Amino acid sequence: MTSPSQTGVVEKTAPAGTESEAPAGLAPRQLMWRRFTRDRTGVISACVVVFFFAVAVLAPVIAWLYGKDPYTTYGLDRPELLDPLTGYPMKPNGGIDGEFWFGIEPKLGRDVLTQLVYGIRTSLLIGLAATLLSTLTGIVIGVVAGYAGGRTDYFLGRLIDLLLSFPQQLFFVAFMPVVTALFVSPQKETPTYFRVTALVMVLWLLGWMQLARLLRGQVLSLREREFVEAARVTGASPWRIVRKELLPNLVTPILVQSTLMLPNFVTAEAALSFLGVGVVEPTPDWGRMFAKGANFYEGDITYMFFPGIAMVVFVVAFNLLGDSVRDAMDPKTTR
Repeated sequence: MTSPSQTGVVEKTAPAGTESEAPAGLAPRQLMWRRFTRDRTGVISACVVVFFFAVAVLAPVIAWLYGKDPYTTYGLDRPELLDPLTGYPMKPNGGIDGEFWFGIEPKLGRDVLTQLVYGIRTSLLIGLAATLLSTLTGIVIGVVAGYAGGRTDYFLGRLIDLLLSFPQQLFFVAFMPVVTALFVSPQKETPTYFRVTALVMVLWLLGWMQLARLLRGQVLSLREREFVEAARVTGASPWRIVRKELLPNLVTPILVQSTLMLPNFVTAEAALSFLGVGVVEPTPDWGRMFAKGANFYEGDITYMFFPGIAMVVFVVAFNLLGDSVRDAMDPKTTR
């Protein structure tokens, strides 16, 4: 008998534990889901995000079960709840007890828990609407610029560069009063629905450019690939090429950018309300709670504690979810 060394043939065995984790026959979506479910950080972040959306959707139900609402001034109706001299809650820790789980608001005595729940609802509604509009706009302009090329690409590229050069936060603060003054007389109070619509429009106008620039670069690379050239040779229309060949390859950057957009829009909306140019009294809002808390923190820091913790958890969870989605959709990722 001859040994493998004598015949010049060396048998190679795979090291233990290096077998492919993805069994053959799984579809790409199944592989993506398999990678995502193995990421504990991503799963926990997804659960936290779902919890926040559930709270926003079920805010009226939560308030009904809790037996309070964010508008009633319990402290004014019941003088024993607030100190008559300072206006701060009589009980320690912001008035937290079995009746008011998160305490009450200084000066007016409104319930903090229902304000926070409805504030999450308001901020998420505005952020989600701005994210959807910005994503759709970024997809259309980015794909058109990258696929059309030529003068169209040049014009849209310069438009993107121009809008990206604006200081967004400063533009938000300066533009909101202008928008309201154009449609509402200074002698009249601005309706809440108009303020919300104006916030969505302002966030949308300056929120789609980064996604558009990213997709433009992706499409410029993809349009020269063999499968796109093959589709052109077969006589496929530009719309079919975009829909069947390009968009399926852009799902990953679109999802990742969208998950990063939403927390950015939520924090931007909260900042505008904090500065007094967003949602105003008596509509519950995250930013308005921060603005109130800034006036009360020396005597009652508890009022700012709960909205602050909720905002931090929401933003961190969404950013971690975006990272996990990107890793799960990347075929080179191994876990």
